[in-house]
Amino acid sequence: MRISELSARSGVALPTIKYYLRENLLHQGEQIAATRAEYDDSHLRRLRLIRALLEVGKLPVASIKQIIAAVDDESLPIHEMLGTAHYALGPTVEPEASGDWEAARAQVDRLITDLGWNVHPAAPTRDELAQTLVRMRQLGVPIDLGPYVEAAQRLVAEVEMGAIPFDGPRDAAVEAMVLGTVLYGKAFDALRRMAQESESARRLT
Repeated sequence: MRISELSARSGVALPTIKYYLRENLLHQGEQIAATRAEYDDSHLRRLRLIRALLEVGKLPVASIKQIIAAVDDESLPIHEMLGTAHYALGPTVEPEASGDWEAARAQVDRLITDLGWNVHPAAPTRDELAQTLVRMRQLGVPIDLGPYVEAAQRLVAEVEMGAIPFDGPRDAAVEAMVLGTVLYGKAFDALRRMAQESESARRLT
């Protein structure tokens, strides 16, 4: 297809596609004339991935370039490719120089070990959870992660990972992981708040 058709089928404006091409976010089409290139379904998949990372993941272009590079590196295992995208989705957390931080981080490390989870020692999610535990302690919020651990484990193992097409195109796998992580995360948070409202009404009205 020509670039105009690629724009029409993808819903991405032509100037935006040309920008993605210049920034090497989108691979070049097959040059069939001096001023004409042909594009195919791989370009449509890549545009869907870029839009997912930009619009749903809210990632900066620099992070998207890192993820695209991981997708294009066929020598990189799929687990590491998905990890590149997964780590980019979370907030940047700066470790705090305090006893509370050290205690919280140690608690997170013990939790992961006790669960037998295979989480990289440098995974940013370790610091993200540690920061949350510090705030919970500071605000006097009781810490009982057990039910949340069970829910997370079941949802990921029984639902979320099954929705990722590991045997398909690499960019499709990353797109599915990003959309599932972000959108189902938002949906789950909304469902929890609705359940809280309903339970409050049941108990108090």
